[in-house]
Amino acid sequence: MRPEERLRYTAAVDRPRIELPDAKTLAVWPVVNVENWLIDNPMPRQVLSPPTGVTMLPDVPNWAWHEYGMRVGFWRFAELFARLGIRPTLSVNGSVCTAYPRVAGAARDAGWEFMGHGFVQVPTHKVTDQRDMVFRTVETIRSFTGEPVEGWLGPGLTETLETPDLLAEAGIRYIADFVVDDRPARLATAHGEVLTMPYSVELNDIPLSMIQHHGSDELRIRALRQADRLIAEAASPGPLGGAKVMCIAIHPYITGVPHRIAALEALMEDLAARPEVVFMQGRELRAWYLASGDPS
Repeated sequence: MRPEERLRYTAAVDRPRIELPDAKTLAVWPVVNVENWLIDNPMPRQVLSPPTGVTMLPDVPNWAWHEYGMRVGFWRFAELFARLGIRPTLSVNGSVCTAYPRVAGAARDAGWEFMGHGFVQVPTHKVTDQRDMVFRTVETIRSFTGEPVEGWLGPGLTETLETPDLLAEAGIRYIADFVVDDRPARLATAHGEVLTMPYSVELNDIPLSMIQHHGSDELRIRALRQADRLIAEAASPGPLGGAKVMCIAIHPYITGVPHRIAALEALMEDLAARPEVVFMQGRELRAWYLASGDPS
């Protein structure tokens, strides 16, 4: 099926009003993306352009850029979330469980949700046997955490037209690649209905810092403006009223560096102090949404 056949169009003003527990109006969904970049492959992205304009393999400087996030940046995230009592969702390549067990083990032991993110950081379109990749990722994470894998984010949000069917067959119950709304929606697959989850491509440090080249404070500025607007809409009696979801997507090798981490700390501290905000994992958002009775 094509995406527009899987995802029924519903205008925001036609969706029923739903509410969060405890008088909260904004569910903040922090997503930490942790990946395994293979030195044999072209790097998923580059911070340093090759001197001749032609990428050579192995691409050591860009591999090392990412490796800093696994060695240092991730641990800044872990300290921040532990201090504030926030359990984010870990968007994780399945092979991280074996390639970086120290990182994966720390996230597991802290109660973070593991969301499948491919087996290694390669676009889905480049995978020869996509079904094997999906099932291997799900089983590797399940074996490591002892819990079922409910969510999936494609590497770089990449999918082929058959990907949702393969994910549903493997037991995935929500997919974050369809960034189409401020709350979950329903997605048809050959193996039953799953949910879309409102991930973010704009409150995301890759577009902000590495593509648009904004300063370190832009993520905080933009996220707080979005939170202000969503909280105001959620509390209004108008057609856009009702609970909202806001995702913040970060990567250890980008926002976990010394010159950006303070802005993230300030953002999370500000959001944690707001009485309207509750932090939720993807699986918690799924359970809440299904219980709301919203059929759209």
